[in-house]
Amino acid sequence: MIRITKAAAICNLGENLEEIFQNIIDGKIVDFKITTLLPEIHKEVYNIRCNRMLLHCLNKIQPDIEKLIKEYGSKRIGVVFSTTNTGIDDYEKTHNYEFLKMSNPAEFVKDYLGLEGLCCGVSTACSSGIKAFLTAKQWIECGLCDAVIAGGTDEISQFPLAGFKSLEVLSEKRSNPFSKNPTGINISEAAAVFILDKKDEGIKVLGIGETSDAYHASTPEPEGIEAANAMLLALKESGLAPKDIDYINLHGTGTLANDTMEANAIYNVFGENIFAGATKPLTGHCLGASASIETAICYELLRSGSCTLPPHIYDGEYNPGIPKINLVKKGTKVKEVKNIMCNAFGFGGTNAVIILGK
Repeated sequence: MIRITKAAAICNLGENLEEIFQNIIDGKIVDFKITTLLPEIHKEVYNIRCNRMLLHCLNKIQPDIEKLIKEYGSKRIGVVFSTTNTGIDDYEKTHNYEFLKMSNPAEFVKDYLGLEGLCCGVSTACSSGIKAFLTAKQWIECGLCDAVIAGGTDEISQFPLAGFKSLEVLSEKRSNPFSKNPTGINISEAAAVFILDKKDEGIKVLGIGETSDAYHASTPEPEGIEAANAMLLALKESGLAPKDIDYINLHGTGTLANDTMEANAIYNVFGENIFAGATKPLTGHCLGASASIETAICYELLRSGSCTLPPHIYDGEYNPGIPKINLVKKGTKVKEVKNIMCNAFGFGGTNAVIILGK
């Protein structure tokens, strides 16, 4: 069994996971740009904003990482990080090709920590964060690593902003997922770092499911058939039934296409009663780091023992044209949270689902 033994994160809602989680629970509305002063990186090839966010996270759990290296050695610890933008804005200023490499964040972490094991970057659009978990899990299960430092990072970049604007899904208003008044998406930034190990401590990675729509380059298949299959695969690997899931963190981008697809998928697997909600109205859409920050929120919900679920913040006018799902109201408490599902769906029809448990 693979477990998350430690995690750290930064996003617009705070500079540590405890602060982020509390602001999620409170439904705090802030700007989508990270305002925390980030540490500088001395090696020019790695000194880009997404890596500075990662360094901030690494510093938060430095003692745990040092302990990990001492226990397993530098050659037995892998590194895998997701991203979609890397340093594309810095590349436009400097023409340094290294800033474009999707493996740059992973290579930075490996170099900074002096590790000598496996290392790779993952870039599968908005499913990247969970795909990084899958890669790490496979490395450990295959005996290629004893532990993996994994996660995701993405900064607000002009390139994807222009792309989403051309698709007419970028919103200047707060995203409003599953409403009859959809506004579109808000691009944001975040980073999250996880230590994955086989120790009998921490939060369990119970199952991961991945599928592909093979439908369209940028539009999800509206019935959510393969999205639902990804959920079913994650449930199968975890040994859980739909009724065993206490909360689902929805992908919830706030576009009509995503709302339709995901509502269909959730309803077909779980029906209308399971507690579900999207945190993107609060964190924004962090692209290659979106599944990473959302998995971190799910991790903290389990680790903290909180019985208050993250609220789904929207205008309260549910879209009558899509299947009804049970969106979490602010202040909703349950007896206990044991198992959580987190969804991530991306361009190209890439679907990834992770289940965490105590």
